[in-house]
Amino acid sequence: MTSYEEEEISVTIEASSDAKILIISVAARMAGMHPQTLRQYDRLGLVQPGRAAGGGRRYSTRDVELLREVQRLSQDEGVNLEGIRRIIGLEQTVGDLSDRVVELEAALTAAYQRIAELESVGPYSRGDLVPTARTSTALVVWRPRRAADPPTR
Repeated sequence: MTSYEEEEISVTIEASSDAKILIISVAARMAGMHPQTLRQYDRLGLVQPGRAAGGGRRYSTRDVELLREVQRLSQDEGVNLEGIRRIIGLEQTVGDLSDRVVELEAALTAAYQRIAELESVGPYSRGDLVPTARTSTALVVWRPRRAADPPTR
């Protein structure tokens, strides 16, 4: 047994934290993987750790959760690494689109509220539209000009 398998690590950080504070050996133990596997996943772009000033990789607890999901997809579901990369990308896209939907719904709600405010003030409140009481009963007939017709003045 190697030293990375023998020690138990306990970190008290919010479960979905994005803070890149875990060194590779701690993240590997938390994910149940060898540090070399984490390096390989970094090279493949499956997980993007942060970098310390000296160049060392730093992982977040969210990264560790992602590493566990990569392992589950690979071992339990039989998905190859390229498939996993595609799944991760699609899940990120879905998350981004869900965030955008929330933003657009908030903007739509605000627009409806603004419309309701403007309508509650009453019609013609700004003074740029003036209602008229007269309605016209005039009949206008339009005929297209023919090329042979002289222009009228």
